[in-house]
Amino acid sequence: MTEHVSKTGHTSKKAVVTAGTGGIGLETALGLARQGWDVTLVARDEGRGEAAVARVDEAAGRRAGRFVRADLSSLAETRRLGERLAGEGGLDLLVNNVGGMWTDRRENPEGIEASIALNHLSPYVLTEELLDALAAAAPSRIVNVTSSAIAAAQTVFEEAEPPGPHYGLAVTGRAKLAHLAYTLELAGRLEPRGVAVLAADPGAAATDNAAQMTIDILPPALRPHWEQIQQGVSAPVVAAATGPLAAATDPALEGRTGLVVGPAGTVDDTLLAFVTPELTESVRTWTAKLMATAGRPS
Repeated sequence: MTEHVSKTGHTSKKAVVTAGTGGIGLETALGLARQGWDVTLVARDEGRGEAAVARVDEAAGRRAGRFVRADLSSLAETRRLGERLAGEGGLDLLVNNVGGMWTDRRENPEGIEASIALNHLSPYVLTEELLDALAAAAPSRIVNVTSSAIAAAQTVFEEAEPPGPHYGLAVTGRAKLAHLAYTLELAGRLEPRGVAVLAADPGAAATDNAAQMTIDILPPALRPHWEQIQQGVSAPVVAAATGPLAAATDPALEGRTGLVVGPAGTVDDTLLAFVTPELTESVRTWTAKLMATAGRPS
């Protein structure tokens, strides 16, 4: 990784963490700061951003945090963010932590279902804008936060949204599955450029988003398991950063790519079973169609 020397003479590595002002994103940023990284936190709320930067600086024992405001539900705004960050030179680490799940159906500013936009298309756009910056700092890493919600996904990608009623877990799982397929494909594409691409499953945790969920996110077949699911999302958020932090920094992963790091911080190929060559091809076509709908081809 390329080292950067600040005005104070401190030598550090540069990371960008999306949705970095709370939950798993903030805990990941704090872990990076403790290890000597400079961290750019991307989110919407400036007040939360200032508070998060203060915590990052405290964790690092120096000025290590920066907040950049962006609404990552908007693909146009995400693209502008990518262009801005790319203009700042080499980047050692991108953690695509942004995501979301809702009980009701919502749309992003481009009219795309919100969980598809936030869990797949937004990190897709940001990553593609930053590829040259990441390659310039090689060996570098991309960490895409995934989810076991993939197990509830409908693996149908002919249309923008899956057929039938909107169930938050299934819709988000489908978007996360699409992004995992993209992650694995991207790993092969970027390996010659020295950029490792890893997925990280943080497991269930008591995030703000999880606290908003009701049983209506579940397809009827899964509703008998609601109490068990609620118990799972009561786990401390700090523990959920174990997987993303390991994927970002574990020296044992140096030079390795196309892997999933599980909640314990070790390689776990469980979710890889859901990705097939046929599904990857379907996701590639589906993504290109959605990007064209959003106003710019992939």
